Amino acid sequence: MAPPLQDLRRLLRGVSLVALEAARRSPALEAARAGDLETLISRTLKSAVVSGTDIAGLTRGRPHRVSAPRTKESIVYFSDQVSEKAGARSEPQQDGSREASAVGIEEKVVTLEDSKDAKVGGELRDLDGTCEQKDQILDTSRGRNDGDGGENNVAVAPLKRRRPRERRVPSTPFSRAFGFAGLGAGLAWGTIQESAKRIVFGTPKSDEKQPVLSPFLSEQNAERLALALCRMRGAALKLGQMLSIQDETLVPAPILAALEIVRQGADVMPRSQLNDVLDAELGPDWSSKLRSFDYEPLAAASIGQVHRAVMKDGLEVAMKIQYPGVADSIESDIENVRRLLDYTNLIPKGLFLDKAMKVAKEELSRECDYVLEATNQKRFHGLLSGSEGFYVPMVFDEISSRRVLTTELVTGIPIDKVALLSQETRNYVGKKLLELTLKELFVFRFMQTDPNWGNFLYDETAKMINLIDFGAAREYPQHFVDDYLRMVMACANNDRDAVIEMSRRLGFLTGEESEVMLEAHVQAGFIVGLPFSKPGGYDFRLTNIAQSISNLGATMLKHRLTPPPDEAYSLHRKLSGAFLACIKLGAVVPCRELLLQVYQRYQFSDDGAEILSSSV
Repeated sequence: MAPPLQDLRRLLRGVSLVALEAARRSPALEAARAGDLETLISRTLKSAVVSGTDIAGLTRGRPHRVSAPRTKESIVYFSDQVSEKAGARSEPQQDGSREASAVGIEEKVVTLEDSKDAKVGGELRDLDGTCEQKDQILDTSRGRNDGDGGENNVAVAPLKRRRPRERRVPSTPFSRAFGFAGLGAGLAWGTIQESAKRIVFGTPKSDEKQPVLSPFLSEQNAERLALALCRMRGAALKLGQMLSIQDETLVPAPILAALEIVRQGADVMPRSQLNDVLDAELGPDWSSKLRSFDYEPLAAASIGQVHRAVMKDGLEVAMKIQYPGVADSIESDIENVRRLLDYTNLIPKGLFLDKAMKVAKEELSRECDYVLEATNQKRFHGLLSGSEGFYVPMVFDEISSRRVLTTELVTGIPIDKVALLSQETRNYVGKKLLELTLKELFVFRFMQTDPNWGNFLYDETAKMINLIDFGAAREYPQHFVDDYLRMVMACANNDRDAVIEMSRRLGFLTGEESEVMLEAHVQAGFIVGLPFSKPGGYDFRLTNIAQSISNLGATMLKHRLTPPPDEAYSLHRKLSGAFLACIKLGAVVPCRELLLQVYQRYQFSDDGAEILSSSV
């Protein structure tokens, strides 16, 4: 059977399974079993029309406009006497003199105002079908004017931006499963269109570094997938955002564009749904604890959206409010994603998809617990209180809950925008990020594992990196960290035997691998250890680490006998994120010196036979 037809057949099988799951979870099915045909018909038609058209993008939602400065009508001021249900249900007190500035907090949504200083114009079609003025951002990964007198070629790449829209979050298992079924049907239709196009016009030419993409991965399908994830939100969007932190030279252009849409963030909750969540979590008198609340979100991410508020004492805070139903739908969301991936045959067996999805479920369950995140943030606040160049905002328990987290509001620009600053600044930020990563793993053994660039907000005036979003923080056992440090040193020192021994002890190898697999594994370790191999500054502007690892990846996926240990999924996501941030910044960092500072002070728990070369 031809590859396009195989892709289509598997996709249709995946869609059918998701549809069956949707039917099984449907409340209407229970009504049918009870003989209530009227309820069956009305519920089914309503859910089908609303969920199907909304997730498929046929309904557009209400445009969520952001003006500069922020629309004052979005800010509600509360008097001391207000005890009614808050927000739109009471008449807001307007303060015409107040200016609401755009302060960065969890800036995973990039608004039109954010890049005015880098704007070069250009009329592009809006992803929702309308035309408006779009920004084009300087692609700093390919060259820049570093502001220090050095002139480099600057490549300008158009970046699609998506206007946020107000849409209710699909909050029931049925509506979410039906949405996945609609997405699958849309992807199947897109695959048919692209296959027919290739039959008539021929297969499109591809870049020399990248193979021809499957018809399933067409530009239209990539965009369709990204927009559906932004509408669905929850675990599905979180998985997409995890994939969005990738080396731009390795990701096919249509997928890169789709991931950028995903990284910008989700649609936003309507005010009525937002009020329902706040009432349920904080009580109907939640407004009595605030002086004002801004209904214009600062960010709309995968699990929740962030709003600016002012406490009674005048302190500005950020309130992260979780989407309804997201925590309860993690398992079904990931299972639906797994089905679609499995039946499209796009994931190689060596990736051990089931294990990866199991770990993802556990991680996302922790991220949905804002009480746990508050505890993590307080712990990091204490651990980094004496560290120069880092700040962790305070948590306010009195206006927080399991689904609402209120913290001190901090300012700064995300890491990808630091790439537009001077070389000196980029070097400083790159060094601090790598220093933090090594300290989290080898000193604290407690790491914030989400490398999203919006979680690191740089305040240039104070030379401070403000750290936010600690839902993905986790601990690592001492024995794992002991052997992992030994393996990192072995990679840095090109010690083949030590790399293999530590990899077996950690669970990356079974001891039964072929020589081909062992060689690929060892070479990948040496490549990752390259920045730590020699003293002095390592220039990430000249690196090809990601490309070199990618070249070995196919071999390892083909010959791998065991999935990585559970700890490796989150750890390697953070480590690769730190490297990619340094690459994005084009930073020059004294990597070996930073590693040796940690290694020389490290206390191994077993005091045992260290399988390391002596050349440290």
